[in-house]
Amino acid sequence: MSEKNQLNQKSLILSDISIKRPVFAAVISLILIIFGLASMQDLAIREYPDIDAPIVSVVTLYKGAPATIIESQVTQIIEESVSGIEGVKQITSKSREERSEVTIEFVVSRNIDDAASDVRDKVAANIGNLPLDTETPIVMKTEADASPFIWIGMRSKEWNAIQLSDYADRYLVDIFSVVPGVAKVMIGGERKPAMRIWLNRRSMAALGITVNDIEDALKKQNLELPSGRVESDRREFAVRTDSGLVTERQFREIVIDQRSNYLIRLNDIAEVKLGTEEERYEVRANGEPAIGLGVIKQSKANELEISNGLRSKLEDVKNNLPEQVELFIAYDRSRFVDASIKEVFKALSIAMCLVIAVIFIFLRSLWATLIPAVAIPVSLIASFIILNIFGFSINVLTLLAYVLAVGLVVDDAIVVLENIHRRVENDEPVLLAAYRGSRQIGFAVIATTLSLIAVFIPISMMGGNTGRLFSEFGISIAGAVFFSSIVALTLTPMMCSKILKEKKSNNLVFRFSEKIFSSINNGYGWMLNKSLSFPIIIFSVAIAFSAIAYSFYEKVPKEFAPTEDRGVFLVVLMAPEGATLNYTRDYLLEVEDTLSTIGPDGSNEIDTLFGVLAPGLSRPSPVNFAIAFVVLKPWKERFRSQQAIVKEFFPKLLGIPGANVFAINPPSLNQPGRKSPVQFVIGGPSYETLKDWSKIIIEKAREENPGLLSIDADYKETKPELKVDINRDRSASMEVSISNIGRTLETMLGSRFVTTFNDRGVQYNVVLQARNQDRVTPNDLENIYVRNTKDELIPLNNLITTRETAAPKELNRFDRMRAVTISASLGPGYSLGQALDYLDNLARTSLPPEARIAYAGQSREFRDSSSSLALTFALALIVVFLVLAAQFESFIHPFIILLSVPLAITGALATLYLTGITLNVYSQIGLVMLIGLVAKNAILIVEFANQLREQGRSIKDAVKESSVARLRPILMTTIATVLGAMPLALATGAGAESRASIGWVIVGGVTFSTILSLFIVPALYNLLARFTKPSSHVANRLRGLENEYNKKGSPLTAE
Repeated sequence: MSEKNQLNQKSLILSDISIKRPVFAAVISLILIIFGLASMQDLAIREYPDIDAPIVSVVTLYKGAPATIIESQVTQIIEESVSGIEGVKQITSKSREERSEVTIEFVVSRNIDDAASDVRDKVAANIGNLPLDTETPIVMKTEADASPFIWIGMRSKEWNAIQLSDYADRYLVDIFSVVPGVAKVMIGGERKPAMRIWLNRRSMAALGITVNDIEDALKKQNLELPSGRVESDRREFAVRTDSGLVTERQFREIVIDQRSNYLIRLNDIAEVKLGTEEERYEVRANGEPAIGLGVIKQSKANELEISNGLRSKLEDVKNNLPEQVELFIAYDRSRFVDASIKEVFKALSIAMCLVIAVIFIFLRSLWATLIPAVAIPVSLIASFIILNIFGFSINVLTLLAYVLAVGLVVDDAIVVLENIHRRVENDEPVLLAAYRGSRQIGFAVIATTLSLIAVFIPISMMGGNTGRLFSEFGISIAGAVFFSSIVALTLTPMMCSKILKEKKSNNLVFRFSEKIFSSINNGYGWMLNKSLSFPIIIFSVAIAFSAIAYSFYEKVPKEFAPTEDRGVFLVVLMAPEGATLNYTRDYLLEVEDTLSTIGPDGSNEIDTLFGVLAPGLSRPSPVNFAIAFVVLKPWKERFRSQQAIVKEFFPKLLGIPGANVFAINPPSLNQPGRKSPVQFVIGGPSYETLKDWSKIIIEKAREENPGLLSIDADYKETKPELKVDINRDRSASMEVSISNIGRTLETMLGSRFVTTFNDRGVQYNVVLQARNQDRVTPNDLENIYVRNTKDELIPLNNLITTRETAAPKELNRFDRMRAVTISASLGPGYSLGQALDYLDNLARTSLPPEARIAYAGQSREFRDSSSSLALTFALALIVVFLVLAAQFESFIHPFIILLSVPLAITGALATLYLTGITLNVYSQIGLVMLIGLVAKNAILIVEFANQLREQGRSIKDAVKESSVARLRPILMTTIATVLGAMPLALATGAGAESRASIGWVIVGGVTFSTILSLFIVPALYNLLARFTKPSSHVANRLRGLENEYNKKGSPLTAE
């Protein structure tokens, strides 16, 4: 069949119209650019796609109840009530003394407001099942222990902590709270003013005064009461009685009791001082006490937008601040986002330059190079239309997709241009070459485009957080590739017909380079001819290389996401249970001293060291816990990476005696950063059983596995308690009520808010508590008195006995089961996948069958993503196979094309192994991408060979000619793809580790598979193509039957 007839049969109207109507082709691209730029203006900018799971928390207070009662009578009731709500993914809970926290995590697709409304309804319906004295449960859309993502430091050399706290509470909290997306602004290290009344138990005993006497006096004498008005015929006066107390002097002079000849005032039995309401809490900035404004974002809010809004607001606030006060950003988690996005833009620019350089080297013409170069910005800008339609954002992942897309979108234009350019070099007129060449290659362009888009459809349909995360990535590339095919079939043929010049005498450089390309073609043709004589050997080599992939898969370490240099790391300090705030502070100071040595040769690599003692939203928080945010200098101002610094200081911090101190690299992909990466959950029937099981796992792990560091369980009966037993018989005989005893102990040993006072329009609490020196040992309970109904004073030690016990600080549940979570940090070179596999095997061999194993935090995301990505890879392979089968009208041709995929996987895994990069969610997405990338080259060979067969060539001659003719576009597209990914593979700065993971997979996989598939695909085609027929076989047969039938004459026509 002649080429002319062949072209008529495969007429592509789009390329024909574009050549015949060049203005129309130009208008199509201009419209795409205009709509793309308009769509880009509407897109939000953020670090990652919106993958924050909708989280609703239910907090319930039950005064006086121990953790065991909270767990059984409050937490379980709340869990049962919310478990049947639609879209619940996971329920976790903490039962502490007097407090229950139930956290419900929903699937990503669930609307947060609808979820909170459903939880509110279910909890309200079950309030009657809770104990009578339980306070009304509070339902919140923010996680109960959500940590601030920005800390604004506040310090002064003249003002004390109380003055700073008061100023922040009165003026700053409300200003920053109105920034869109802010859920709450908490004051870290707050010293909220309060009138502190420090009771002297010895003076009280000597004068016969009890705690109840003082409370009654305060309530009676510190009042704000309406007093009515005085009226005459024509005027009236409002009567205002100034009965409230405000100053320290007024409180000191309160009369507690009146004796025969004197008055007992509060000053006689207590020290009255304007102090702070909460003393078990502290914030430090760069080694100095400070106040921190912690900004907590809403569950679904955009960190980058909040950060920009806060910084803008901060500049406005600084203009009105008192001279004595300094405000500064101490820690900003979103700082990494700006730097990361800038690095990706830099990689995008480098990739475009490299790709254009490759095209110029192969085509040796500036005008020819301009044609595919124009396709890059048109395709990328047009793809913003797709992002806008789907409601996506511009983020690190979509920009990462565009960097990779640079090498892909230019492929279609290269293939079309090269085919037309080759015809021009063969002395065909430019217009005719553009017309025939675009028709000839059009089917291959559509086939490669559809196969690439088919790869990203399964990625976009993945479930869970990983699916939501990479759906934007997949659709971004698919959109860019789709528009690149439109450009390749419209703008590229038109520009070729206008810009390319007919072959003329060439200069010395062109003739020299042409000899090189001709020798490459001739050498490849000779090697191909030899290899086609041994197809079985070539096929065996392909199988052998593909099988090697499994051994590399076993050797490559696995984790959820690579550890990135985010410019900050955390230091977690856990003092023993029962440690005081002073004890924890001393160790935090030691940590600060240790970290102050960061930086070689005396240089300081720390920007801000921000420490929080007893962090957490729920007050009071455990005082044996502290966390330090170590904010490093910007990336360009440091000698070392964050990971190298953490690696150096981890053993130094771990070696601090008396406390468990360790450093944590913050995880990627918006994972919670305060917890260790290993979160291994064991569920069981009782806490006693779970304690034994976790002890077995921890002891064996410490003995056998040095890769697991700071391994610990969250259930430990080590919190020291002084248990008070009341002799109820003696209390009854002495006519002392139990509530009186409990109230007296609460006030003296804890602290009790009795009343309030008003200062400049703000109400503050009046706090009663025994002096510090009066509550040091258990013996201090002896000189406390209570009053009975006969107005007699009874020593408290006559009614109670005390004993020391230990109890767990909290009881945890996971998915409505009692659970203990074993957490651990990872040693250098030890991956999360290895750690979880080890713990799984240890649990399987050491624990009974009824033990339930689950994962939390990063560990759960790693397990979920691993299984979903394996399924996605298989699904992508099947979809591409079916798409190719439909296009080639054969099940054999797709098999030939996709055999290069295992070779690409081998190359990618070998590259990961050699570079020391882990198999993580980024590199796995790269593996899925390879299906479409490596299929492109095989499609070019197979499709052109089919065309030559239809023209009457033998199978062997067709595949030889096709392979040699398509060598140049294959090399061009491969090198363009590899160089497009090279800036990612060699990335530096913020987020470089994630970009390198996917970059090296593309570089290694595409390079290795291209080299081998140039021989394996032709050999397989030569071996298997004899079992196929041309796609036009049925159409040609029908045409022949119609012609034959028409010659004989139709009976219907004859009638």
